[in-house]
Amino acid sequence: MAVEDTQPLITHLIELRKRLLNSIIAILVIFLALVYFANDIYQLVAAPLIAQLPQGSTMIATDVASPFFTPIKLTIMVSIILSAPVILYQVWAFIAPALYKHERRLVVPLLVSSTLLFYIGMAFAYFVVFPLAFGFLTKTAPAGVVVSTDIANYLDFVMALFMAFGVSFEVPVAIVLLCWLGVTTPEDLKKKRPYILVGAFVIGMLLTPPDVFSQTLLAIPMYCLFEIGIFFSRFYTGKRRPVQEEDEEKETAVAPKE
Repeated sequence: MAVEDTQPLITHLIELRKRLLNSIIAILVIFLALVYFANDIYQLVAAPLIAQLPQGSTMIATDVASPFFTPIKLTIMVSIILSAPVILYQVWAFIAPALYKHERRLVVPLLVSSTLLFYIGMAFAYFVVFPLAFGFLTKTAPAGVVVSTDIANYLDFVMALFMAFGVSFEVPVAIVLLCWLGVTTPEDLKKKRPYILVGAFVIGMLLTPPDVFSQTLLAIPMYCLFEIGIFFSRFYTGKRRPVQEEDEEKETAVAPKE
């Protein structure tokens, strides 16, 4: 009996290992394809800051190994980000057998939209926020201070902003999931609009450089995405509970009578 009980666990562990290996292989393949262009990728990411540096200023490397390892580190991060669709598919393939048919139809759009929103958030940070933020930061240096940013510190800074904007743009998906799970409803969220607006500006203040432009550029999109999430959550609210009740009725019907 004990051996029979362990069979499902072993099967799940084997399937999990398979999905993890597929994800790692996808990351490795993308990394090998990009590693030759590691310096070019770093120059592309550093372009918004370089364009705002004072005349004659350049980025610097304070560590001996930074010129080599920093672009490689960035390439690894880019490989993970680009392989996100493959990773999400592996997650989906692992959990799909445990979902109901109607839940599968609901989860697939969420996985696709979450990936697209994450990419859109990063693109918004690169093309809109970075030029304004770096333009502000480089012009606030005290007189006599030459702005020469270390390449490793710059990478940490921009990756934090990339992640902040990428995750912040997942607001609609989070709202849809909360409504689908019954944690809240669109009507309740509509009543909390003033608090959400204030919270968006607080989050923007915490996650962006200390200037009102960057803060606003994160807060306004977050609030708009909140409204989008409320709109789409109407199509998900109430679709999970009736099926659960239906399953309970089926279990009660087949249960042996005393």
